[in-house]
Amino acid sequence: MARLRRSRAAEALAAAVLLVLTAACGSRLPESAFEGGDHASAPTRSAAGPVRVGIITSATSPVGADAFTGPRDGARAYFERLNARGGIDGRRVEVRLCDDGGSGAGNDACVHRLVDEEKVVALVATTALDYAGAARVSRAGVPDIGGQPLGAAYDTYPHLYGIHGSEAPRNGTPGWDGKLYGGTEVYRYFKREHGARTAAVVSYNQSASAAYARLVERGLRTEGYRVVTEQVDFALPNFRAVAADLKEQGVDLVFDAIDGHGNARLCAAMDDVGARVTAKVTNVQNWTSTVAEDHEDAPRCRNALWVTGSSRNFQDTGHAAVREFREATEDLRTHSQWQLEGWAAARWFTDAAKSCVPEGVTRGCVDGRVERADGYTAGGLLLPVSFRPSPEPPGTGRTCLSVARWRDGAGWVTQGDMNRTCFEVPQLAYEP
Repeated sequence: MARLRRSRAAEALAAAVLLVLTAACGSRLPESAFEGGDHASAPTRSAAGPVRVGIITSATSPVGADAFTGPRDGARAYFERLNARGGIDGRRVEVRLCDDGGSGAGNDACVHRLVDEEKVVALVATTALDYAGAARVSRAGVPDIGGQPLGAAYDTYPHLYGIHGSEAPRNGTPGWDGKLYGGTEVYRYFKREHGARTAAVVSYNQSASAAYARLVERGLRTEGYRVVTEQVDFALPNFRAVAADLKEQGVDLVFDAIDGHGNARLCAAMDDVGARVTAKVTNVQNWTSTVAEDHEDAPRCRNALWVTGSSRNFQDTGHAAVREFREATEDLRTHSQWQLEGWAAARWFTDAAKSCVPEGVTRGCVDGRVERADGYTAGGLLLPVSFRPSPEPPGTGRTCLSVARWRDGAGWVTQGDMNRTCFEVPQLAYEP
């Protein structure tokens, strides 16, 4: 059977929304090779000092407060729980935070401080609007584990391990000769599972938004959809006119390359004109517990919200690993999918570090464990992740995805098993 490839849809959509606003393959290790994991009993005390990790977040970026803090908050919650249970071989994990302000200069400064001055063993759950310091991290051989791929860095440099994995050579050039590839699994899913045939793509008259919209259109057309394109003025968007046309065109699905505020206004306009769709497909950044608040003026549209990604629904508390996450974060005001992915990134580092205890928890050992792990899932929180490089770009691939839909009173409701919601789909090239 073909190896499962992770979905790139979520990361690409997240990157598009943000833009609007602003090595050799070693031996393969199964997940069981990460000894102990976070279920291990408290280890024997060690005389060594704390294990130091860094978390870089664009917490005060131009995109707005809290836009990027979910992965950081999830990772911190994991490490706090880990320390309460004895840490790693009796050593506390000491978390050093750095806010890069969403700028390249700020990111370089954070990397210099954490990597060169504070000598962190690894970076965890990096969420940077402009990862300008990525090359410096790679040159230093510091593993960056479970970062959010908002740009091309995780498909460019060795020692950087994005939360969704990568098959790119990562030899200093993005992807394959400067091109990345994404599958059409999201469009295939709605066509096959829900009979959708007509899809709209809404964008701003802004270059990054329009460019991403064209990529979505291309994927939809590849899957045989009739595509309706809608573009609004970035400064003075007329969402009511867009909504009226969606109704007139009989649209089944709505995709977008606009920001969260614009999405809320679009949803309200759709309710106002009576535009009903099978699904208003949003992105992982909007996979949060605040949907009812964010879309309070659009009850019909918010109950048509669907989201796809590469990790298990943060509301799926029937799964043991999700239940642990929710119990440890019960004091947080809100919950989100990015928090869960930050938690998974921290667990990933911890599993690797625990397996390194006999030889020493060093940058090199942790890096080697993560690089050679094939099919890691963080206890079932992630679709299987791998970093086995492919010398040739993918033509087609078997890609799986996590799917959820919003229901008032229930929140995000999981739709099927993410490990079985898989499709053999074409992989389309695009330039980052």
